[in-house]
Amino acid sequence: MEAAPMPEHFISVDVETSGPIPGEFSLLSIGAVVVHQPELSFYVELKPDSPRHDPEAVAVTGLDLDQLRLSGSQPSRGMQGLSDWVASTCVDGQRPVFVGLNAPFDWSFVNYYFHKYCGGNPFGFTALDLKAYFMGVVGVRWDQTKSSQMSSLLGPALRPNHNALDDARYQAELCRLLMVRAAGQS
Repeated sequence: MEAAPMPEHFISVDVETSGPIPGEFSLLSIGAVVVHQPELSFYVELKPDSPRHDPEAVAVTGLDLDQLRLSGSQPSRGMQGLSDWVASTCVDGQRPVFVGLNAPFDWSFVNYYFHKYCGGNPFGFTALDLKAYFMGVVGVRWDQTKSSQMSSLLGPALRPNHNALDDARYQAELCRLLMVRAAGQS
């Protein structure tokens, strides 16, 4: 007999942005991966919806704002695509759970864009922050939750590189490793 699916459906999400806060700066790219099925993924690059940007933040992304203005998806289309993808990966009434490394930052942009362009956020109003999860599972202080420290202890095969999809895959691997570690403690 096959095990029933978990009611929670963990989806690792990473974003690249043009600055520190939604509403004034743009969401430039989104990567999402089903934590327990990393082959299921979503990626989109968006047209900037604000001219305001922090040159240092944009440089970190490796994205070109002029190119995104020409070839990026309209934010409404990109967010609807993400919403449809999230729904398509959930089965048997599963509830999608947003998972992020520094989830408050990534979730704030995704939440803002979902509400602005789609009228609602399929993830709801909460997120699982991997830094906080790591802190609780491993028993370290907040200042010991950098991704490099997580990688050193957990030994993932992947590494972050500021590509939203690659980083979502890396975060999904960290999440799986933490879940295994947490299950071993019970």
